[in-house]
Amino acid sequence: METDLPWFAELSAEERSWIGLIVQAGIQDFIDWYKQDSLALSFGQVREASLFGVAPRTLAGTITLHQTVDLLRLSFDVVEHNLDAIVDPDDLEDVHDAVLRYGREAAFATAEVYARAAEVRGAWDARLEALVVDAVLRDETDDAVLSRASAVGWGARGDVAVVLGAVPAGHTEAGVVDAVRRSASAAGMDALGAVQGHRLVVILGGVTDPEKAARAVVDLYGEGPVVVGPVAGDLGHAYLSAQSAAAGLRAAAGWPEAPRPVLSEDLLPERILAGDEWARIEAIDQIYEPLAQARGTLVETLSAYFAHGASIEPTARALFVHPNTVRYRLGQIADLTGLTPSRPRDALTLQLALALGRL
Repeated sequence: METDLPWFAELSAEERSWIGLIVQAGIQDFIDWYKQDSLALSFGQVREASLFGVAPRTLAGTITLHQTVDLLRLSFDVVEHNLDAIVDPDDLEDVHDAVLRYGREAAFATAEVYARAAEVRGAWDARLEALVVDAVLRDETDDAVLSRASAVGWGARGDVAVVLGAVPAGHTEAGVVDAVRRSASAAGMDALGAVQGHRLVVILGGVTDPEKAARAVVDLYGEGPVVVGPVAGDLGHAYLSAQSAAAGLRAAAGWPEAPRPVLSEDLLPERILAGDEWARIEAIDQIYEPLAQARGTLVETLSAYFAHGASIEPTARALFVHPNTVRYRLGQIADLTGLTPSRPRDALTLQLALALGRL
């Protein structure tokens, strides 16, 4: 083994001893089986436990499947090359055929060990990932949660955004989350996902533009709105994005024509009407206050503009100013808030912000 398998020498003495025990157990199991009526005996009796029961399960995490196949191949080659010296010539052909049959079943047993180990690890990772996502949504992201996130592949690169939507029909949770992870990776992002009831929750890392990031996974959601929250600085603050996205998802029914995905901040009017306190605060802090604190009479101009049917000329007459002055002030309002008063949805948001600010 040390001569033909370069990786064998790199193992610890304990691990090499385990491999030796596996090989010895395999040879002994073959001998015990061959002592019986090998032609009548079903080869399903070559059990996994006969070969690998002598070694701990952790060995499957130390030695790769490829290395195990190399080990089996070498072991059977050595046995076959020494059959002439230890087996009666009259029995040689029969023993040789039995070795080949045993080798095939040993390969199947090996595949079963590694497949089961992969399934167990996959199930554990899925549970761990779901716990991480749940902790993020409940704002319980401590060092332990961050460590668990790292264990399931979170790279902690850049800003974070949370995307919420419906679970696609006819798909398993594991299948959906795996598909999300692949799509996010192809777009250069990290991803954590979990199914919570009828919702598919996805946390994306390495986000520069939340709407663009959500487009990478939007096709993996079921029918209905898909809402993405604002970017957060890291996984520890992702709950802020999650809260906004969850409020947006609850209020999305108020805007049936919303794009897919839609930013939670674009659902601000619906969130306000649905009673979202954070949306009320956002409207006051990010829309009303900048207008109220700006030099000039932007709040007065905006109120007059809405009061006169969003018409420039009547607004100018009511304020005793030139129409170009009104246009200039409306441009200032758009620069400060990112909202254009002449657009219907932006006008709705601005009117709600004015009312909340006055209240």
